[in-house]
Amino acid sequence: MTATQTGAYTLIRKNRVPLESRAARHRRRRRFEIALGIAVPAFLIGLWEVSAQLGWINSQFFPAPSASIIRGWEMVLEGRLTSDIADTSYRVLLGFFIGSTIGFVGGVAMGMSRIIRKALEPMLSAIYTVPKLAILPIFLTIFGFSDAPIIAIVSVTVFFYVWIYTMEAVVAIPKGYIDAASSFRVRGWAMFRHVILPASLPSVMVALRIAVGVALLVTIASEFIVGGSGVGYLIFNARSLFRLEEAYAGIVTAALLGVVMQGLITVIGHRVTPWVVRGDAKIGGL
Repeated sequence: MTATQTGAYTLIRKNRVPLESRAARHRRRRRFEIALGIAVPAFLIGLWEVSAQLGWINSQFFPAPSASIIRGWEMVLEGRLTSDIADTSYRVLLGFFIGSTIGFVGGVAMGMSRIIRKALEPMLSAIYTVPKLAILPIFLTIFGFSDAPIIAIVSVTVFFYVWIYTMEAVVAIPKGYIDAASSFRVRGWAMFRHVILPASLPSVMVALRIAVGVALLVTIASEFIVGGSGVGYLIFNARSLFRLEEAYAGIVTAALLGVVMQGLITVIGHRVTPWVVRGDAKIGGL
């Protein structure tokens, strides 16, 4: 080994140690953050359980978490809870798919065409400010008491989130990207696939992650009104009959549904946008 090779090897070894130690610190920090995220809610639930068992809080209004868990499992065995979960998930996912598809297409079209944007944006911006549940009675009049009005209201809600984020992302694409692609005679579908889509997709995935949570919220609220089935109907009906263990079991179920749906969107987002540098990927910093 020559002197030059020895010096290069020594330099690599010196630089490798800090990088490895930073990576190890990052892994330890991630484990701590995960443990902290589990420990805090576990502590609060434990405190609630102890308070209910010892009579520190009124168990009529705040039953012990263990009682809600037991009642929730009984409803699973009865088939009630699984049926309500299936009904709510169907309404959320179908409405989410319809609204996100139309919102994405509309956002791209309005982002790429100034004329379309100027023609439609004022009207859509005005409709966006209307509380979406205020439109539910109109959909009930049109579709009746069925799944259709809930799916329609979810679609409208999701549309606006995806439309706004997509349109703004397309408008914000640097003109230099478009000009550079055009200089190579990139047009139409090729322009969309190689320039518009990669540049706007990170913002679209953020919109989808927000929209799926709002879609679940709107679905649960609509089920309060429309009734018949679903997690929202379960919560509302249990509250009306003062079966608070069932109501809390329904609330926890809704929360878990939201976590699962947002988690799926996050995983898909990481898969389809691998070039995006995220906060968790950074080794340095707090």
